[in-house]
Amino acid sequence: MIFAGHLSAQNEVLGEIQFVGATKVEKNSGVWVDGQYLGYVKELKGSKKILLLPGEHEIVVRQGGYQDFTQKVVLQPGEQRVVQVAMEKDPRFKMPTVFSEIKLSVDPDRAAVFVDGLFVGHASELGGIGRSLLVAPGKRKISVSLPGYQTFETEVDLAPKQKFKIKTDLIKVAAPPTSPPS
Repeated sequence: MIFAGHLSAQNEVLGEIQFVGATKVEKNSGVWVDGQYLGYVKELKGSKKILLLPGEHEIVVRQGGYQDFTQKVVLQPGEQRVVQVAMEKDPRFKMPTVFSEIKLSVDPDRAAVFVDGLFVGHASELGGIGRSLLVAPGKRKISVSLPGYQTFETEVDLAPKQKFKIKTDLIKVAAPPTSPPS
């Protein structure tokens, strides 16, 4: 799988996936291709477009409180495919009656945020003025992930109505060394 915009749009080997979402929910939903988080729908274009090797790929789009949108896509060399994302509310999701509040400050703020292993949104949605994450009190495992960066993980034990702030700068992962041609 390749996630790069520096390859030519006229590429005849790789296929391209484009995402379209009708509402803010879809546009802010996280995208996984073949199990790897790539970003959220509205940012995956231009220099962040998704180029993939030909063949079958599994697309999963996630948003807290919604059912996963899953689609298998078979790409041909040079093919451009548009995936229409449609999120449906998860009837099993219930907001706790008593909650705690987590405010996030993450750089880069496009990183995916997980609570107890479940995707809840990207960091920019969960920090700043008037933005936070409401969770049930108790022990919560928080992780923040973005391709090309080390995953940040922490565990918090929150009391009811407690406000908690998490601030972190994700650390870039060094690119693997390339071996010179033989």
